[in-house]
Amino acid sequence: MAGIQKIGFIGIGNMGGHMARHLVGAGFNLTVMDARPEIVETFVNDHDCTSENDPKSLGAAVDAVITMLPTSKIVRSVILGEDGKDGVADGMMDGSLVIDMSTSNPEDTVALGQALAPRGIGVMDAPVAGGVVFAADGSLLITMGGRQADKDRARPLLEAMGSEISDCGILGGAHTMKALNNYVNAAALITGIEAMSVALKFGIEPDVALDALKSACTGRNNPIEKKIETHIMTRKFATGMPVGLICKDINIAVASAVALGAYAPMAKETARLWEEARDRFGFDPDQSEVVRLWETETGVTVSND
Repeated sequence: MAGIQKIGFIGIGNMGGHMARHLVGAGFNLTVMDARPEIVETFVNDHDCTSENDPKSLGAAVDAVITMLPTSKIVRSVILGEDGKDGVADGMMDGSLVIDMSTSNPEDTVALGQALAPRGIGVMDAPVAGGVVFAADGSLLITMGGRQADKDRARPLLEAMGSEISDCGILGGAHTMKALNNYVNAAALITGIEAMSVALKFGIEPDVALDALKSACTGRNNPIEKKIETHIMTRKFATGMPVGLICKDINIAVASAVALGAYAPMAKETARLWEEARDRFGFDPDQSEVVRLWETETGVTVSND
């Protein structure tokens, strides 16, 4: 099967814009689409690419379509159309490929693959990790799932956007592991916050407690060093990921566990705590501000000051 040269990119926001820029830089023929015309206009003016407003026309013009959208429901609506017609897939040829790089529900990803298979359109999941900083410098961590032939075709374009690509096997496998990874990180963050809160309540100085967690026990992990130390202790609160999106990601993991009949009480409790923080303090505050829930309830401030 021929390689991919013409790419449609749907969703050129904070992450997608950087990713699309790297595809242009790598020499791919790019056509972009976004619900916000002003973003499309700016991007096309700044880069050697084209834009398309009609989903079906976009599908007809490319070999592969990348989606970078807020939810899997939006991905399905864009690809299949609002009422199952006039979507991107209606213009796509037999042998073309949909690559969902959003943080999507894996069950929805599998269902999309099943819906497009009779048309000869492949689907693979390739969610990303690393945030805006990694997207900007082309060093995203990308996981992928789907048919081997599709993954082989997609690898060159994924390499243009990321520095590390992990194969998670079957379709939906990458979205499953992305959700589980986000859950583990979210659980580790609030576990570290809770430990710090108890230590401060006991009377231990914040820097002493942090050093102990980092060097004197097996509790050392990325959230403690990259979020608690860097963003909470300094009160910067600037990781770039809002509390509300963390809630969405954890709930994808919970939904997958429930759908599979898996035992996941920790995931459910983690989701409940993050939802409580979101309901109290809002969707938009930085994920590191989840500390305010423990500070409010415990009567301490996790800070260097």
